[in-house]
Amino acid sequence: MPAYRVIGVIGGMGPAATADFLARLVAGVTALHDTDHPRVLIDSNPHVPDRNAAVRGDGPSPGPALAAMAQALVAQGAQVLAMPCNAAHGWADAIDAGVPFVSMIDAALAEALGHRPRCIGVLAVGATLALDLYGRASPVPVIAGDLAVVQPAVNAIKAGDRSDAVRAALAGEAARLALSCDVIIAACTEVPLLLRQADVSVPLIDSTAALARATLAAAALPDMDG
Repeated sequence: MPAYRVIGVIGGMGPAATADFLARLVAGVTALHDTDHPRVLIDSNPHVPDRNAAVRGDGPSPGPALAAMAQALVAQGAQVLAMPCNAAHGWADAIDAGVPFVSMIDAALAEALGHRPRCIGVLAVGATLALDLYGRASPVPVIAGDLAVVQPAVNAIKAGDRSDAVRAALAGEAARLALSCDVIIAACTEVPLLLRQADVSVPLIDSTAALARATLAAAALPDMDG
């Protein structure tokens, strides 16, 4: 069994997505005992300034809050940091706590590129799209889902609505993207809380799951017996 560095999670954006990320970390470890899992420190702070408002100029930058959370986690012992919020990665440069930071954008994009796509679709919200987080990082074209469809669906999921109507809205937008894209990234952490691969005709990359896998890989200590 691998041993792990302590993982710090800059979370709360939103709380359900952070809980989902922790579940993915747990599920990603082959464990016989509790002690086989990594220690995880979580700051689930739903009061981080709104990322969409910040990018519109209607609210304060979340950067200082994210930096303070990172520093506090490292002070408590975190040795690797992860942040399960795509949009917040627009302010990832503010996170400089002296330990490795695992990028959700890089993790999801790497898994998408593994399918050798000619084009990638993203289901994302305002800040992620406005800052072109995936487009700037991708070597292939990226097409955004319709914000007028995705944002209300994400807002509904944040409010606890997991209805078939919300799933159908996301699945319909994924189907539209699939007409021109070879792979789709669920590029908002609320989307994979409802949308599943069975709802999409092309490979669907769950950005939360991708981040969990990349975080465990970054946190794994070298096998001293190897």
